[in-house]
Amino acid sequence: MLNLKENVQIRPLSDSALVIHVGEGISEAIHYKVKNILNLLERNPFEGFIEVVPAYNNVTVYYNPIEVYFSTIEKGAQMPYEKVKAAILSLMNQSHIVETTKERVVKIPVVYGGEMGPDLEFVASYHGLTPNEVIKIHSSVEYLVYMIGFAPGFPFMGGMDRQIATPRKETPRLSITPGSVGIAGNQTGIYPLETPGGWQIIGRTPSRLFLPEQSPPTLLQPGDRIQFVPISLDEYKSDWEMKTWA
Repeated sequence: MLNLKENVQIRPLSDSALVIHVGEGISEAIHYKVKNILNLLERNPFEGFIEVVPAYNNVTVYYNPIEVYFSTIEKGAQMPYEKVKAAILSLMNQSHIVETTKERVVKIPVVYGGEMGPDLEFVASYHGLTPNEVIKIHSSVEYLVYMIGFAPGFPFMGGMDRQIATPRKETPRLSITPGSVGIAGNQTGIYPLETPGGWQIIGRTPSRLFLPEQSPPTLLQPGDRIQFVPISLDEYKSDWEMKTWA
């Protein structure tokens, strides 16, 4: 049974936030623990709770310090940070494991190479592979979405084959086209908006990742499994919105 308190460290981040560290590095075991703590707090919010934000190996909890101070939670503590920390530890004592939602598998269509993936040739040559071999390796596994960050809807994914792990560009681009699929070290990700960036761009998807008109406003969520599906440029330019990729 998973012990949520094992190896956990809680530290203040500001006067209205704290961080729950659950381990070191990036792994599915740590992600599972992060997700359970996330679910626990969202299902049992304390007075003054605002939101909880997951990362690779920690969870940041935001709260209203004034509301917490005057709340009835953890009367033995006085300062907001101490009250919130005590409330979180109390929740963890009451629950060893929280039922998580079933993982979704989302298929993301991608046009690799050419103008859509200007760094595919570099990634291939860096590893002594052909572009087609890079495409085959990149699209042959399911990736776990560990966190959403950097830009609204940007998924940080793990599970990429080290055969194509490639360092970031020495000089970042000033503008990356939305939908661009990139590699940075042993991570892969998708740019949801036009932003600067230094990832090696190997392809582009027509899928929209940031959906401000919906709730939640992102296509992908932590815990999702992603499968990249190679498509042609003609398929990209066709009426792709009418197709079912997920």
